[in-house]
Amino acid sequence: MSSTLCPGQNTMFWSPNDVFEVPCGKCGAMVEFFKDDARRKCKSCGTTVSNPKLNLGCALWCEHAKECLGYDPREKLAQAGGAGGESLEELLISDMKARFGKDTRRINHALAVLGHAKALLREEKGDPRVVLAAAILHDIGIQEAEKKHGSTAGRFQEAEGPPIARAIMEARRMPRDILDHVCLIIANHHSAKNCDTPEFRILWDADKIVNIPDDYKNFTPEQLARFIEKVFKTGTGKKIARGLYLEGGAS
Repeated sequence: MSSTLCPGQNTMFWSPNDVFEVPCGKCGAMVEFFKDDARRKCKSCGTTVSNPKLNLGCALWCEHAKECLGYDPREKLAQAGGAGGESLEELLISDMKARFGKDTRRINHALAVLGHAKALLREEKGDPRVVLAAAILHDIGIQEAEKKHGSTAGRFQEAEGPPIARAIMEARRMPRDILDHVCLIIANHHSAKNCDTPEFRILWDADKIVNIPDDYKNFTPEQLARFIEKVFKTGTGKKIARGLYLEGGAS
């Protein structure tokens, strides 16, 4: 891990809204907070004040957050009365599982795509909040598509998924720009018509990696090699797919 702070924690990349004041509940004096402060003492009366806007950004998604920051961001969130130490990733997984209920096949698919998305993120640039949320929720509209249209065709998933994903993410108070980006990815994750961001390309490849054994099982090695080269959108995705399905072992 590099000693250089990531953009989410480097104050050079912060906006003016990331430093703010909160009134002390005891004496009313203003207490200054940075966005990632869990608690601060009021200089006027010494009362400990919790940060009502605690924002740890991508640290809540990142497996290297403790190494990078020197503390566990989940613990800090819990100290401030947040999500009980659960990460945003864990909360969205819980929401996805609740939505799918006993549909273990679709739950397992989402978790498999999430695993490959994480692997891609280690090599490809992208906002982890967008990538991981999109991976968890990309098929969230599949049951509604089946119910309303009698089909799980991609175009119906793309239509039904974003409103459901939006409601889930709004309930988790995710930032609007992240929420909108994830919904855009979900609305294009079969067609790739109107989205080509780095985060979309990671999700696209992760989904394709998981789907190859079922959707392209009749391809010859030559056909699969051409498919991977033509359809996959990241170098890392191509490498992983070739390693798994053409070279007889994980890349």
